[in-house]
Amino acid sequence: MNGPFRTDWSKFAAHFPCRLGKKGAGGGLGRAEALCYDALTQEGRGNRVKTDEKKPTRRSRAVAAKRAAILEAALTFFSQFGIHGTSLDKVAERADVSKTNLLYYFPSKEALYVAVLKQILDVWLAPLRALAHDQDPLVAIRRYIRLKLEVSRDHPQASRLFCLEMLQGAPLLKGELAGDLKQLVDDKAAIIERWIDEGRLAGVQPQHLIFMLWATTQHYADFASQVEAITGQTLNDPEFFDQAVNNVQRMIIEGIRVR
Repeated sequence: MNGPFRTDWSKFAAHFPCRLGKKGAGGGLGRAEALCYDALTQEGRGNRVKTDEKKPTRRSRAVAAKRAAILEAALTFFSQFGIHGTSLDKVAERADVSKTNLLYYFPSKEALYVAVLKQILDVWLAPLRALAHDQDPLVAIRRYIRLKLEVSRDHPQASRLFCLEMLQGAPLLKGELAGDLKQLVDDKAAIIERWIDEGRLAGVQPQHLIFMLWATTQHYADFASQVEAITGQTLNDPEFFDQAVNNVQRMIIEGIRVR
C-alpha cells in the first residue's frame, strides 16, 4: 500500500493519453520531454519539463523528503483527531523532526492542515483531470471509477479527513473549492455535455453524474467501518475490490449508456 501522498501515478499512464517519466525525488517526472503532469497533480498544472532542467540536488531531495514526512505524520493525526485535537509536538515527533523545523516548513497548525487538505485534493482529483474529449466516454468513465476506488483503497485516511472537512463546512478550504475545484468540474462537465450532444452518452446532468461518481467510490473509504461491519470485507480484499469495481461500473455505465 502506498503512503498517504505516495501514489504510484505510473498506473495512470496505462489508462490515459499521457506519459510519465521515471520516478524520482520531487514528483517522478522525466526530463526528456513535455509530459502530461498537469493531469496528475495540481502542482504541475500547465507546466512542461525542459530538457535543460537541472537534476534535484541532495539538499532539495532532503527537503522534499522532510516535507513529505511532516505531511504524512500530520495526516495520521488530523484524520483521527481533527485540527483542534492534533498537537504539532506529536506531529513533529512522528515525523522525526523538531517542532522548530516543522514550523520552518509550515508556519502554523492551520497552514499545515490546509497543506494536507490540498494534497488530498490533488490525489482525489487526479483521475478527473485526466478525462479528455477524445476518449471513448464509457471506457473513460469505467476507468475513472476503477482509479477512484483505488484511491479509496490506498488512501482511506485522506478521504475521511476530506469528508470531515466538508461536514464542517470547509472553513479552511472554501477558496480552493470555489476556485480551482469549481473550474475543474466546469471543464469536465463541459466535456460530458459534448459527449451527450454528440450522442455518445445518455442525457444526464453532468454535474450530478460527477457527484454520483464521487459518492459511490468514496463511500468505501469514508464509511469503511460500516462496509466492513456489513460485508466482513474491505477494499484491501482483492475479491471484494473487484466486486466493488464491477458493480459500481455496471450500475453507472448502464445508466448513461445510449439506448
